[in-house]
Amino acid sequence: MHTEPVSMDDSERLVAEVGQALALGTPLGIRGGNSKGFLGRPVRGTPIDTRSHRGVVSYDPTELVITARAGTPLIELNATLDAAGQMLPCEPPGFNSAATVGGMMAAGISGPRRPWAGSVRDFVLGCRFITGRAKHLRFGGEVMKNVAGYDVSRLLAGSLGCLGLVTEVSLKVLPKPRASASLMLELNADEALCELSAWRRAVLPISAACHVDGRLHVRLEGGVGSVASAVDRIGGSELSPEYWNDLREHRLAFFADPRPLWRLSLPNATPLFDLPGDALLDWGGAQRWLKSEAPAEIIRQIARAAGGHAVSFSPWVHAEPFTPLSPALLRFHQQLKQRLDPCGLFNPGRMYAGL
Repeated sequence: MHTEPVSMDDSERLVAEVGQALALGTPLGIRGGNSKGFLGRPVRGTPIDTRSHRGVVSYDPTELVITARAGTPLIELNATLDAAGQMLPCEPPGFNSAATVGGMMAAGISGPRRPWAGSVRDFVLGCRFITGRAKHLRFGGEVMKNVAGYDVSRLLAGSLGCLGLVTEVSLKVLPKPRASASLMLELNADEALCELSAWRRAVLPISAACHVDGRLHVRLEGGVGSVASAVDRIGGSELSPEYWNDLREHRLAFFADPRPLWRLSLPNATPLFDLPGDALLDWGGAQRWLKSEAPAEIIRQIARAAGGHAVSFSPWVHAEPFTPLSPALLRFHQQLKQRLDPCGLFNPGRMYAGL
């Protein structure tokens, strides 16, 4: 039986709960579907649930803009876009069916298309959020040229709810590509990076590239002619398009390894280097997933030496999931927190102690 998606504006309740917490000095732990609750440090606070504040507020496919409330399930948002032949190009993962739009915004994690299309932050046009003073504010707008407060909207993407409670997000969307093909080639990691570099120079329409277990997996998207030409040049065997969903959602066999999981974010075209464990190369090598029992500091030193950073996706193993900030950056983070959440109401300590 077909059921219509639920839509409800529950922002008054959320503002009231924040106001009560402010009056009592009680910290709050923001939660939606809790699909990314494993990210960051544990939060001790009274839960404030966004899931009842849900629904698509507006969507104009001709304008390529959709606005949705924070509690809207991500699968509903994607279904709405899919029905109109459109998509979120950054391919944000859900990690389970309970994932919400607010959680997508707070985590700021992007999928396989990210290096070629952009991150979650790049597609945020505007948002509404509740500040630590219990003020419900709107920043940005629904067009790319509207820059009033635009940086504040982007700042909230990836902040893990530490700066405020996002209630609504406006996102830029794009049409789905006219043609798509996925291929698999038997190559070692060095050969894979060399081929990807050559294909980049040849401007092939690559939209995803992953190497694991001695195989390079490539997705091509674009016009019918350009994709067909690229398939002829690359060769290899046909790959199910579902592979990219499994990669995005961490359903590949690689992620089932019981060892702790690390994400290394590195500059584009970083050459191969030894890692203390088994690695999966995503984003053409710019993102490297690592299964390792090596000490956190060793892994972080390796990432820093390559010009990047490492994040633990197994926080129950590592007390500090994120790379410690330099004094200057820590001071900047503290100033932002003080400005938007001066009483430390929202997700205190989730990213760093004292924030």
